[in-house]
Amino acid sequence: MSDTRRALLDALAAGPVSGPELADRLGVSRAAVWKHVESLRDEGFGVESSDDGYVVTDVPEYGGPAIEYGLDADYDVEFHETLDSSNDRARELAAEGASDVVVVAREQTASRGRKRREWSAPDGGVWLSLLVRPDEPPAYAPLYTLAMAVAVCDAAREAGVDASIKWPNDVIVSEANDNPSGAKASDGVATSEASGSSSANADGISASEASGGSPAHAGDRSNDPDTPADRGYRKLCGVLTEMEGEADRVSWLVIGPGVNVNLDPADLPEGATSVAAEAGPVERRVFVQRVLERFDELRGDLDAVLPAWRERADTLGRRVRVHTASGVIEGEAVDIEHPGTLVVRTDEGEKRVHAGDCEHLRPADGGR
Repeated sequence: MSDTRRALLDALAAGPVSGPELADRLGVSRAAVWKHVESLRDEGFGVESSDDGYVVTDVPEYGGPAIEYGLDADYDVEFHETLDSSNDRARELAAEGASDVVVVAREQTASRGRKRREWSAPDGGVWLSLLVRPDEPPAYAPLYTLAMAVAVCDAAREAGVDASIKWPNDVIVSEANDNPSGAKASDGVATSEASGSSSANADGISASEASGGSPAHAGDRSNDPDTPADRGYRKLCGVLTEMEGEADRVSWLVIGPGVNVNLDPADLPEGATSVAAEAGPVERRVFVQRVLERFDELRGDLDAVLPAWRERADTLGRRVRVHTASGVIEGEAVDIEHPGTLVVRTDEGEKRVHAGDCEHLRPADGGR
C-alpha cells in the first residue's frame, strides 16, 4: 500500500475530515483525494460526504485496506485472495529487502507446517506471515514466536474464547476450562504437537524453523501416529517461524500464525476448534489488527514476553511427555526460561528442553 493511501486511511479513521484538509495532509490535489476516496468505495468502504467532511460509514470485513484502517501498528499489509503460502511470499519480500510487512491470504493452497507437514487453509481462517528484521542475535528468535502466540491468545480471549498456550506456541482451548458453548474435542484440529528452535549455522545462513508448531488450521491431516487423538485440548492456532541470519545477528524473521477463526467445526480435522465454534464469528480484520498490535507491543519489550507467556500457559503445572532428538523426557513442566526453554521436573531432576514435540498427558497417563 502506498504512503498516500495509508495516510488517507489514518486520516479517515480519526474522524470526519474535509477534502481540502485531506489534500493538505497528503500533499495532493483535491481531485486526487476524490480519486482515492472513490477507490476505497470500489474496494467496499462506505464513505459519505457530510457537512464536516468525509466520513467512513462501513468497512469491508477483510482485505488489505480494511486491515490497515485504524491499525495501531506500523506494518504494511499485502493482501492476496489466494496464495500458495504466505510464508513463502514473505521470504520473497525478505530477499527483496522489505521489512515490517504482513502478508495475508484469504486462502492458501500449499500451506506447510513443521517438518513440512501439509494442512488446509480455506477462506474463513486467518493466514498471515509477518516479516521483521530484529536487531538481535539468532538465539532470541524463539521469543518472537512466543510473542506471536501471546498475541493470538489475547486476540482470541478478546473475542470471547477461553484460550491458553501449549508449549511453545500452540494456542489451544483446554478441556479443563471448557466454556459453556459446548464445543467438543470432536469439533476440531490436530496438527503437529510441535515446537522447535534453530539459529544460524556457522556459515552464517539459515532459513529454517526458528520455532514452531504447524501454522494455522491447527492441524495437518496426516494422522501422525505420534499425536494422540484425545489430548485434553482443542487446537486453535499454530505458528511457524522461519529465519535467516549470521552467527551474531538475525537477518530476517518470518513469523506465520495460522488461526482457525470463522471456520465451521465440521470442516476442521479432529482435535481442532475455531473462534466461531467457541464464541461465535468475528470480524477477521479486527482480529488481525489485535494480533498485530499486541505483537508490536511485545516486540518492543522482549523482557515482557516470558512473563506474558507464563500467565497464559496451559502447559506449566502439567505432566508432559516431550519427544526430542535425543529421546523422550517425561515429567512435570514447571517453568519456561529464556529464550523459550521448557523446564521439566523428572525423577532424575530438572531437564531443560530447547526443542521437541510436547504432549500433555491425560490423568490416566499420569497427568494432572
